[in-house]
Amino acid sequence: MATRLSRFAELGITMEGQDVLDDIATDMASRSGFLYAMVNAFGRVQTFLGLHNPPQESGYPIVGRTMSRAHGFCPEVIQRQRGLPLPNVAASPRFQSNEVVDAIGIQSYFGSPIIDEVTGLALVTSCLIDPEPRTLRDATRIQGIVRDGVRAVVDVLKIPTPPPAS
Repeated sequence: MATRLSRFAELGITMEGQDVLDDIATDMASRSGFLYAMVNAFGRVQTFLGLHNPPQESGYPIVGRTMSRAHGFCPEVIQRQRGLPLPNVAASPRFQSNEVVDAIGIQSYFGSPIIDEVTGLALVTSCLIDPEPRTLRDATRIQGIVRDGVRAVVDVLKIPTPPPAS
């Protein structure tokens, strides 16, 4: 944890929302048709540096800026340091029930890590979540939107990342 927190400080990344990252999250949500999008930093808690919620009057739950490091799907992305496409959460026994699924009824999740080349740690994730399952056919398109979000976040936060694998 100390290395992670120190690296955030070195990069000048504060654990608070940023309008430019909210805009990236909103772009991902609008392009994908998902209700929620996040740019999620893993410090002492998960902090949504970028956040898109559905409209207040929609009747869907509104997500705050922080969440326990143990909840949701992003902890899995951070640990495995690879993207996690779950077009239908209910189809995966391992992921079909957790705090986020139970609290806001999430049925689809797509997330990718941002790995810091200096430390080798996945510091941040870019993700989409929605109460509707998606098809496998649409999974590639949605994961591409998340990867576009990763590139945009890297540009904003100036996290040095390893070159793409050939």
